[in-house]
Amino acid sequence: MREKRRYLAIKVDSDESPSQREVMDALWGSLIKLFGEYGASRTGLALINYDSESRIGIIRAVHTEVEKIRAAAAATTKVGAAAASIHVICVSGTLRALREKIVKASKSLLSMSA
Repeated sequence: MREKRRYLAIKVDSDESPSQREVMDALWGSLIKLFGEYGASRTGLALINYDSESRIGIIRAVHTEVEKIRAAAAATTKVGAAAASIHVICVSGTLRALREKIVKASKSLLSMSA
């Protein structure tokens, strides 16, 4: 049987603009530190899309392992050589719904700052 997937939107807070490779290396490193190689391998973590300009990315994970990804993102303190944090913006079962949630979240953030 095929594993169900969840898609997570992440935001990287850093003074630098890290590459997608640096973001994934930081997430994998944090996962391995927290849950070991076996635990990290069960997450099915994969990068779908990452925009280094806005520092927003979309990652895919197995639906039962979303909390591990959230924990790894929260535990990340460095991306590449720069101090950084990774925040999960929203989670969805489909890419289409996730992209809609990202648009809504960005609109609400813009209205709060105005």
